[in-house]
Amino acid sequence: MPRHALPCSLALLTALYGHACLAQSVPVFPHEQADLHALAAAPDETQLRNTITTLVGFGTRHTLSDTTSRTRGIGAARRWVQSRFQAMSHACGGCLEVVTPSQVFTGKRVPKPTEVMDIVAIKRGSGDPQRVIVMTGHLDSRVSDVMNATSDAPGANDDASGVAALMEAARLLSKQDNRATLVFAALSGEEQGLYGGKVLADYAKAQGWQVETDLNNDIVGNSRGQNGVRDNTSVRVFSEGTRSTETPEQAKARNYFGGEVDSPSRNIARYMAALADQYLPDLRVRMIYRTDRYGRGGDQVPFLEAGYPAVRVTEGHEDYTHQHQDLRVEHGVTYGDTIDGIDFRYLARVTALNAITMASLARAPAPPAHVAVSGALATDTTLSWQKVVGAQDYRVHWRDTTAPQWQYSRNVGNVDRHVLKDVVIDDWFFGVSAVSADGYESPAVFPGDAGSFAAPATR
Repeated sequence: MPRHALPCSLALLTALYGHACLAQSVPVFPHEQADLHALAAAPDETQLRNTITTLVGFGTRHTLSDTTSRTRGIGAARRWVQSRFQAMSHACGGCLEVVTPSQVFTGKRVPKPTEVMDIVAIKRGSGDPQRVIVMTGHLDSRVSDVMNATSDAPGANDDASGVAALMEAARLLSKQDNRATLVFAALSGEEQGLYGGKVLADYAKAQGWQVETDLNNDIVGNSRGQNGVRDNTSVRVFSEGTRSTETPEQAKARNYFGGEVDSPSRNIARYMAALADQYLPDLRVRMIYRTDRYGRGGDQVPFLEAGYPAVRVTEGHEDYTHQHQDLRVEHGVTYGDTIDGIDFRYLARVTALNAITMASLARAPAPPAHVAVSGALATDTTLSWQKVVGAQDYRVHWRDTTAPQWQYSRNVGNVDRHVLKDVVIDDWFFGVSAVSADGYESPAVFPGDAGSFAAPATR
């Protein structure tokens, strides 16, 4: 039984919660998908190792490093990733479109105008191509001095691990069907100011993409923390609590009615945790209720600022002696982000989490739109929503206001309204998800602007 499917004592819970018990034993994802089980076991450690070995071999991938050499610098790394995506596309009959959006930036860490280029592979959706699921990692690396563009900066874990994960996910998913569009993006400019994330978020806006989420993978390959703790069974998923684009009026409503822990990004994190429970018994998602690690940032932030849902995926225990460090030994401690710090078995499991999340989201319908809830001064709660293309069923979810995961759910059919009898609106948080004919389910949507997956301009 999945961890979120709690045992139900009918007599006890009926006494406590009326009819709430009737759906409690339903798993978070009631339909077992054989394709997701197969995909969970598919990532190849050799492929991951070869990618990181090649990226480390470019010496430095600093954003301000050489762009013309064939063997060293960010330019050589970008061209190699582009060639690998093109080879994947050839293997699947041209199923991937490879693009290289770029912008020129200057800033505190970019003293003269510099082109920041992303390498992006796009697999168009067969049924809903404007709905887009993105996976990102950053190509660039650095040493102790963020402006040092010449010294060796292997960047094996930060973030060749994330790039390796997205390239392996692209290799696997290029061979499978997807209803929504999948995007795999190796970004530049992260260490100099999150510029690559902005380039891609701006590109998404220009293309009219309806981004359902960005899964930003940054530092995902190490299982041994600086304190010596080894943990190869958990991964952290960071998600913002309230939307970065929230207006004062929306904040006022959210402050009164709730939604502080139900942004679309937060419900993507719940979705990933539930998938891990069902398909990855050796990997637990730790949902972290923050946009990123304390005082730090990643390329998911520009997506959030553009109004798109996004999360950051990061290993459970970081080793700071292997991040942003000159290669050296001091007092018996070896510093530097080298490949011997990578646990490839662990990286394969994190890759699997991303792959099954992208596959599940891309095969499911879009999240329901315009979800609303009512029931003040009543003993029942009414949920309503706008139907979405491809949904044959809908599920309503509810949980205690202090519970991290959805506790109760009920399939209600191909309708746009449902009344939860004897469930009082005051005591619960609610959500609605859409389900395809073959059982793939969207993330749950919290009612109102706080939980909407639509970008501000399209709401």
